[in-house]
Amino acid sequence: TVAGESVTAPGLQVRAVVSAGESVLLRASDGDPTEIHLWRWTPEDGAVRLSADPGVHSGAGGGRALVRTSATVHSAKSVAAVTRSGQVVAEIENVSEVSPVEPRPRFLTLGERQLPAALLLPGGHEPDGPLPVLMDPYGGPSGARVLKAAGAHLTSKWFADHGFAVLVVDGRGVDGRGPAWDREVYRDFTVTLEDQVDGLRAAAERFEFLDLGRVGIRGWSFGGELAAMALLRRPDGFHDGVVGAPGAEQHLYDTFYTERFLGLPDQEPEAYRRSSPLFDAASLSRPMLLIHGLADDNVFVANSLRLSAALFEAGKWHELVLIRNATHLNRSMAVISN
Repeated sequence: TVAGESVTAPGLQVRAVVSAGESVLLRASDGDPTEIHLWRWTPEDGAVRLSADPGVHSGAGGGRALVRTSATVHSAKSVAAVTRSGQVVAEIENVSEVSPVEPRPRFLTLGERQLPAALLLPGGHEPDGPLPVLMDPYGGPSGARVLKAAGAHLTSKWFADHGFAVLVVDGRGVDGRGPAWDREVYRDFTVTLEDQVDGLRAAAERFEFLDLGRVGIRGWSFGGELAAMALLRRPDGFHDGVVGAPGAEQHLYDTFYTERFLGLPDQEPEAYRRSSPLFDAASLSRPMLLIHGLADDNVFVANSLRLSAALFEAGKWHELVLIRNATHLNRSMAVISN
């Protein structure tokens, strides 16, 4: 809104406001949550899209100049272009190192809720026989993973090339589909697990080579919390998992985030308990690898320590890896390779 009046069409889902002055630069999705485009609003022209190719776009601008960055399914490297008065005047080379073989995700919509999903296969080709499945979600609020940008799928491609059918599903609460969709997780994070199950089943109906007898799940942060819930609450569908830096106990996370979705803890105790996999520790019947960085200042390591302690007290075997000096978003090669 500008001066209290809505200036974007109802179907335009604003993902972020980049800058605001005489004009407003924003990122938004127009009907397809897997694409994020760069838009500019001015009083004279209204909202005008500045990016054309399907993909994920961002930028920064001032005066007549604009720097637009674009990531597409055609390359794992994003590109940046400098424009002045709408004309490209320079391009900025991307010198990052990436795999010489680009990810080739197959984009899907699954189930009754039309869940956005991406399927990655070994070598990018359908196999002759069954493949074990690896669910690779984030799955939480404002955490879109199914994006039309090759660089967003590099890790999933690495797993796929080691012999897995990797399935990434964005469920309820993930941004890009409107406020009503965002609010589906209000006071209940367990609906995110329902969507992973529904997405898996819908994909298996379409692709017979997905082996539902061999399904693993991995995730970090909210994805780790989701992986823990999958192993503890749905062992019928998930057979092992890697639980990375999970929010195992909702009382331990930042109040500005948790209270927004689950309410005040003294008023909504059941919402906090329902959304915390810690309280289901005694039901573990599948292999679980629990990983956390000791220097994590976002999701404190106390989450994994409490979950591990609850599993130990319940006599449930699991593996716990604590990484020294690792934060929540660690990029150390030693951590990644291990």
